[in-house]
Amino acid sequence: QTRPLRAPPSSQDNIPQQNLESAMAKPQVVVAPVLMSKLSVNAPEFYPSGYSSYAEAYEDGCEDYPTLSEYVQDFLNHLTEQPGSFETEIEQFAETLNGWVTTDDALQELVELIYQQATSIPNFSYMGARLCNYLSHHLTISPQSGNFRQLLLQRCRTEYEVKDQAAKGDEVTRKRFHAFVLFLGELYLNLEIKGTNGQVTRADILQVGLRELLNALFSNPVDDNLICAVKLLKLTGSVLEDAWKEKGMTHMEEIIQRIENVVLDANCSRDVKQMLLKLVELRSSNWGRVHATSTYREATPENDPNYFMNEPTFYTSDGVPFTAADPDYQEKYQELLEREDFFPDYEENGTDLSGAGDPYLDDIDDEMDPEIEEAYEKFCLESERKRKQ
Repeated sequence: QTRPLRAPPSSQDNIPQQNLESAMAKPQVVVAPVLMSKLSVNAPEFYPSGYSSYAEAYEDGCEDYPTLSEYVQDFLNHLTEQPGSFETEIEQFAETLNGWVTTDDALQELVELIYQQATSIPNFSYMGARLCNYLSHHLTISPQSGNFRQLLLQRCRTEYEVKDQAAKGDEVTRKRFHAFVLFLGELYLNLEIKGTNGQVTRADILQVGLRELLNALFSNPVDDNLICAVKLLKLTGSVLEDAWKEKGMTHMEEIIQRIENVVLDANCSRDVKQMLLKLVELRSSNWGRVHATSTYREATPENDPNYFMNEPTFYTSDGVPFTAADPDYQEKYQELLEREDFFPDYEENGTDLSGAGDPYLDDIDDEMDPEIEEAYEKFCLESERKRKQ
């Protein structure tokens, strides 16, 4: 008798009956449990991170602030975020301080808070200097230790006395030192000292200090020190030179000579050397100041100090920079054209830029974008029209 053939066992034969029925069952929709919201209509208002609540507390004065430090810091943060509010809110701030700052310690604390904000927040140095000037004239307290302006200058002197060590310090130390230097420059421009006859002058002690700070920076000619010196001279150079000339001093000539020596001798980057050369050009044009004349005259090298400002800077075979303002410009430029290695296709590190197959260089398009080209043509036409008026 022949037995019926059975199919070989499959994996399904090993599935228990209960699991098989579960697998064949229709999928069920899982309903998530309803969660009760924890939000409340009575919850306090939400403010984004860094938002200053000073604007809301301003109407109530300083009652909402437990300490002087919190009140002042909130106002400083508010000014940092909204510098345009200075004119409308500074008077109320000073009045509040006059009712709160009644001791030497409180005045010292106020000075320190403003100093730290002005030297730690990059864009607050100008506003900090304006604030210092206003408070120096409107704070009524004048204790034995000194008034607001005197304590502020004492605080700056503490940092000033370690200038040489700071200029040689590590990157973090130098960065903090540079912030102090630029704040002192803003103080020199904005801190007004009223004389007995009502005349307004600047603090001579700051003028002397800025010159010594520049010396410290140039004595340690690393890139960031030199960049700080350029920023300071762009900020204060014209005012400093005018003040020194009135006293018959040639300090600015000495500084420019020092810059030229740095360009020739220091191991700073090429970009920083370009910045220094541009600064020398700026100073040669009377710091960009052009005196208005009664009648229009065509600009020439003789009557316009800015005539050569936009001219490119070239270099001789010895690496000496020259521009169209140099007396022997034509001779040097002709020599430059005759050089066989004019505009070599190599970067500073020797990388060949003319090699074929560079996907980046191959994609460079020399044509100007049509929209930019149209805007440029309009600009040129408008400039020419204004020049002929």
